[in-house]
Amino acid sequence: MRIRNKPWAKAELATSKFYVQNPEEYKGRWKEFFNNHDNPIYLELGCGKGYFVKKAAIQNHEINYIAIDLVDAILGIAKRNIEEEFQKNEVKNIALTRYDIEEINNILDKKDNVERIYINFCNPWPKPRHKKRRLTHIRQLEKYKEFLKTEGEIYFKTDDDELFKESIEYFKEAGFKTVKLTNDLEKEQDFWCNIETEHEIKFKKEGIKIKAGIFKYK
Repeated sequence: MRIRNKPWAKAELATSKFYVQNPEEYKGRWKEFFNNHDNPIYLELGCGKGYFVKKAAIQNHEINYIAIDLVDAILGIAKRNIEEEFQKNEVKNIALTRYDIEEINNILDKKDNVERIYINFCNPWPKPRHKKRRLTHIRQLEKYKEFLKTEGEIYFKTDDDELFKESIEYFKEAGFKTVKLTNDLEKEQDFWCNIETEHEIKFKKEGIKIKAGIFKYK
C-alpha cells in the first residue's frame, strides 16, 4: 500500500494509549497490556487504515485485537479511524503496533495463546522470486504456529486468484485443516460474520470476486 507521508502520525501514535511503541516488551504477556486474562486474543496482519479492526473491536468488546502494520503514516490514519469509531469511549481492546511481520516471532509466543489470525488482502507478490514474502507462504505459516493456539484459525481474504489457489496449498503443506473455502464471498451469506475492508468495497464495485478461506491449526 502506497501512501503519502503524514508528518503528524509518529507524534500522535506516541501519545496514544492503545499504540504499542515497543511490542517486543509484551512477548508472552499481551494479556497484561489488555489488563485481562480471560478474553481471547485475535491478530490482524497488515491492518492498513484500520477499517477492519475498528469494526471488529467495537462489535466484540470481549475480544482483544492486536493490529500490525509497518508504516507510521498508515498506522496514524488507523489510529484516527479507530478513535472515530469509538467516539469518546476509551479504546480498551485494541493494541495497534508497528512491526515487520516477517519478524513476528519476536513479539508473540505460545504464552500469548492467539486464537485467530486475520489476513485481509495482503500483497500477492506474484513474481516467483518474491513469493516467499507472502503472508500465507509456508515460511510464514510455520512462524504463526509458534504462537497460534491449537485449534486456532486463520481467516484469509483476497481478490487475487493465483494467491488464493497457491495459498490453499501452502496451508495444506503446513499442516492446517481447511474448514471453509469460497471463490465468491458475496454469495456466501453464512460463510462467516464478514466485515468489509476498504479494499473489499473497492473490489466489489469493480466486479472482482472476493476469495476467502478458514484454516485450522491442528
